[in-house]
Amino acid sequence: MEENKKLNASVPNDQFNWEEFEKEADYGDRSAIEEQYVQTLQKVAENEIVEGTVMAVNKREVLVNIGYKSEGVINISEFRYNPDLKVGDTVDVYVETAEDKKGQLILSHRKAHSLRSWTDVNEAYEKGEIVKGYVKARTKGGMIVEVFGIEAFLPGSQIDVKPIRDYDVYVNKTMDFKIVKINSEFRNVVVSHKSLIEAEIEAQKADIIGKLEKGQILEGVVKNITSYGVFVDLGGVDGLIHITDLSWGRINHPEEVVALDQKISVVILDFDDTKKRIALGLKQLQPHPWEALDANVKVGDIVKGKVVVIADYGAFVEVQPGVEGLIHVSEMSWSQHLRSAQDFLTVGQEIEAVVLTLDREERKMSLGIKQLKEDPWANIAARYPVGSKHTAKVRNFTNFGVFVELEEGVDGLVHISDLSWTKKIKHPSEFTSVGDTLEVLVLEVDQENRRLSLGHKQLEENPWDEYEAIYTLGSVHEGTVVSFVDRGAIISLAEGIEGFASIKNLQKADGTSAAVNEKLPFKVTEFNKNSKKITLSHTRTWEEPKEREAKAESDNNKKNVQKIKQSIEKTTLGDIASLAALKAQMESEK
Repeated sequence: MEENKKLNASVPNDQFNWEEFEKEADYGDRSAIEEQYVQTLQKVAENEIVEGTVMAVNKREVLVNIGYKSEGVINISEFRYNPDLKVGDTVDVYVETAEDKKGQLILSHRKAHSLRSWTDVNEAYEKGEIVKGYVKARTKGGMIVEVFGIEAFLPGSQIDVKPIRDYDVYVNKTMDFKIVKINSEFRNVVVSHKSLIEAEIEAQKADIIGKLEKGQILEGVVKNITSYGVFVDLGGVDGLIHITDLSWGRINHPEEVVALDQKISVVILDFDDTKKRIALGLKQLQPHPWEALDANVKVGDIVKGKVVVIADYGAFVEVQPGVEGLIHVSEMSWSQHLRSAQDFLTVGQEIEAVVLTLDREERKMSLGIKQLKEDPWANIAARYPVGSKHTAKVRNFTNFGVFVELEEGVDGLVHISDLSWTKKIKHPSEFTSVGDTLEVLVLEVDQENRRLSLGHKQLEENPWDEYEAIYTLGSVHEGTVVSFVDRGAIISLAEGIEGFASIKNLQKADGTSAAVNEKLPFKVTEFNKNSKKITLSHTRTWEEPKEREAKAESDNNKKNVQKIKQSIEKTTLGDIASLAALKAQMESEK
């Protein structure tokens, strides 16, 4: 080291005559020479960024020449981000002071780098340029990224188009970013990597969408599965396979057919004018199952199948994958009562059914299961002849009668007038209840229209033949006021029959009117066997005796008057005869 210093050291020449050198050299005006020297120096303004050349580097400092009369010294720590710095490199420096008290040029690379970086960031933001950034660390809600030497924030939602589960895999990576937000006041910068991916995807979409055609077959990847369908990524553009277009057969959920990230081939079924909503199909790439249906299957054949769907109106039966037939609820039982398909079948049940209709072109089939049993109306007249007695179950009421069920599929009507010989029934619910059993007699059979006319009262003899002899006109019977109706009251008589008394015929002798549950004598004023009508009167039971008494008294009075008249008449005649005799005697004496 000492030897090198000696070699490099300058030895002064004591014999050199500077005065003679200056005299011999003709430099002209010294001030002019100094001015020329100054002109060769770069003009430096404070608080500006200039370029400089690294002249020397050691462990503590970096010597930078910016073309000024003196060189600047910068602390090595300002170049910590650049460990490969070497002599000859060009660097940006910030002129803090052109000359300090010691005449030293004061430079700062950190400030220059910061100011230049902020300028670059703003320029990249305004131009929408893609910049490179170094992911330094993970932070709450995202990542810290160094861009142009400035720390920027990368939100977790802006890392990728897909949700990120592990943020740490991005640390210490250099990635492309786009500056999406700058806060100049607080010098905050927000960057996004997702926007670059989206832009790339949009470009791919535009390319793919421009080539889309109906019927085109593409390959895609299952991106998402929902209850109503499957979203497929076609390479930047998504399409939807509705659940009904996944399989020719019925499925409960798309997961039965496809899985996430599965590669599948699909056909384009339709898309809107902007081609942003694309309908895809999967089942359309396979032959329709109806084409494989046995050509020998015809109406009337018995087929086997599995119940796949049940609704109130019927059930769908899959006779082979993708081929279904509908069993309407009316074809499940011979009964005419409205019932639900759930009363007969369950999903997954294996059954046999009869083909009722078959349309191969429309791909429709209707089935029936009641046809597997004998129609109960086929020999109805033999099993339910007129006059036969049966026990039936009350099913429902109407205003005009009671519908009863004799057996599954065989119903009949008992008219309200055929319920009782004696009771006046306003509504069948007064006589029986739904679910009760009722003894009936077959009155009429209409096989063609599937109708049975039934009666209940016909099981007993008509008591009105006997009542005719008992309730003669004028006869008096004890009765109970059951209830009041329009213009009168219903009177219950001893034999269980009922009669009617008008309001005026309910008046009692004391001037009051009969009350409910009151027992009184009633006189029959009308009896009609055909209409089963008995008209009664309580008032007549006490009014008529008084009338008879009054009449008897009146007749007696008339007789007495007659006698008096006769007596008077006899007396008058006798007197006249005597006078006549006297007159005659007097005349003779004269």
